[in-house]
Amino acid sequence: MIIGLAYLMVLASVPLLGGRLTRLADLPLRKPGLALAAILLQVLVISVIPDTGDHTFHTTVHLGSYALLGAFAFANRRILGVPIIALGGLCNFAAIAANGGVMPTRAGAAESLAVTAKDGEFVNSAVLENPKLQFLGDVFATPTSLPLHNVFSVGDLILMIGVIVLVHGACGSRIMPRRFRAQAALA
Repeated sequence: MIIGLAYLMVLASVPLLGGRLTRLADLPLRKPGLALAAILLQVLVISVIPDTGDHTFHTTVHLGSYALLGAFAFANRRILGVPIIALGGLCNFAAIAANGGVMPTRAGAAESLAVTAKDGEFVNSAVLENPKLQFLGDVFATPTSLPLHNVFSVGDLILMIGVIVLVHGACGSRIMPRRFRAQAALA
């Protein structure tokens, strides 16, 4: 949830930095159905039916959603910011795939979260006994004073940088050098 708010803050900053949000509609996105399907699948297994079915089903769908996002990123790789976003997604995918479909969470980062899962419920991020690629997992935590306190990963940070580059480049914000604004407009 906190990452969603960060994305909204990126959008809100566009007009403050001289960009036009309407330019996002001009992005030449290819195969947007792949991204939509991936998001719907993640919402399905994480939020709608986390306690329905078996673990193999949930992890397969979760990993499959990342494959769909990877295909979407590949189709749009020439758009400024998308390669950075893809790198962040790949970092997250690597950590999740190495740990059987679950993002490893550092115990210290998860301590202050008041989230508990029911027995048999699929969770996309968890403290694991012997995590692989822990450094790519959810190792950071937002301050507990924030109302939507959460954990996040290196991949999430890279994703955020990519979103900033994409949005501000496409919208022509002053934060982006002129040559990148022109490149974004031509993509």
